[in-house]
Amino acid sequence: MALLLAKNISKSYEDGTVALDRASISVSKGEFVAIMGPSGSGKSTLLHILGLLDPATVGEYRFADVLVSDLSGAEIASLRNGKIGFVFQSFNLLPRTSVYENVLLPLVYSQVPEEDWGAKVRAAIDAVGLSHRIEHMTSLLSGGERQRVAIARALVVSPEIIFADEPTGNLDSKSGTQVMDIFKKLNSEGKTVVLITHDEKIASFGKRLVKIRDGRIESDIVQKTS
Repeated sequence: MALLLAKNISKSYEDGTVALDRASISVSKGEFVAIMGPSGSGKSTLLHILGLLDPATVGEYRFADVLVSDLSGAEIASLRNGKIGFVFQSFNLLPRTSVYENVLLPLVYSQVPEEDWGAKVRAAIDAVGLSHRIEHMTSLLSGGERQRVAIARALVVSPEIIFADEPTGNLDSKSGTQVMDIFKKLNSEGKTVVLITHDEKIASFGKRLVKIRDGRIESDIVQKTS
């Protein structure tokens, strides 16, 4: 059974813009899928729909065999907060708070018992190799370290899937490779990863490559990983 299953989903806006045009994709548990396309191709729109951040205009989307269109807004929010981790290009960290406090934040809105928060935060930070920075302010970290904090924050709720939208876009080549090595390691441990990128080198980390252009999926192939 697919973890994610989208059939002929489209996204259009009142001004007539069609951001996504009859796209179909499935993602099984444990996959590492890279979705690649140029700016404006629809790849971020697709991620937002798959990640339950935005509804499709038409089409059918099932998350863990649940038909998303049957859910209320509150049910979608609960599913998103409990099952999905997000990593974005701009990190989205609180700058004047510590690494620990940033990673803790998603647990405040979760169903995880408060007595378990500390252990889960420390485990997530350790998973990205930042235990020695746990009390540092995130504003004092390098770009690569900030993105690793963002990954730890995505991991702390033990999500079924991680969505990463251009996670290396603000990083130098070395830091970008280090971040991608973390995603690769997480996937090898069984975590499902869906990555959005315009960079062929970054896309090469995925075990499967989906190419999108003008809102349509052009190809979907298994590839040798870097």
